[in-house]
Amino acid sequence: MGALAQLLPLVRTPRRDQDQSVLAAALHAFLDFGIKRTSMVEVARRGGLSLATLYRRFSSKSDLIQAVGLAQTRDFIEGVDAAVQQQIERDAGAEDQIVELFVAFLAGLRGNELLDRLLNTEPEIVLPYLTTKGAPVIELGRDYVAEFITRLQGEGKLPAYDPLPLAEMIARTALSLALTPQTVIPLNDDIAVRKYARDHVAVSFRVPGQVVDS
Repeated sequence: MGALAQLLPLVRTPRRDQDQSVLAAALHAFLDFGIKRTSMVEVARRGGLSLATLYRRFSSKSDLIQAVGLAQTRDFIEGVDAAVQQQIERDAGAEDQIVELFVAFLAGLRGNELLDRLLNTEPEIVLPYLTTKGAPVIELGRDYVAEFITRLQGEGKLPAYDPLPLAEMIARTALSLALTPQTVIPLNDDIAVRKYARDHVAVSFRVPGQVVDS
């Protein structure tokens, strides 16, 4: 599923416990000071280890930033996985699963403290990786949704079709809504968001027997 298809399995690999305290320390420093103003010395101090030990684990600040980004992505995927799994366990139909998938995507993106902090204080750092250089983010979301569609197709809950174009549209829509909160869609109303997802998102998945109120 594209050059970034290997990223989804990477995100789902088990965490390295020895790095968790360091990544947590780096995340909190980024939240307090921003990425530019956070030094490796500050991360080492907060993580309770020497600067030399920190550099043995992460050879540069860039490597540490990438590791924090991967950890944030892993948290996002785990949150979406958990929401979808609840629907699977109750044998929910395709429409209910799609609604919860979309809601979880939005919640994960809009509820990310680091992303929100960077968008407000250091947009020049993060925006290129969500827009002009955003292919990896789009591909990760697209591959996740395509995997989701393929599973529902295998269960006979969706008809057969190429899932990739639709999956990319859903990923792009969720990212756009997260980055641009000014919208007529009531994103802060949980009930309204689910209604929007049911009326305007789920229908694009071609759920058998689905009827949309006019």
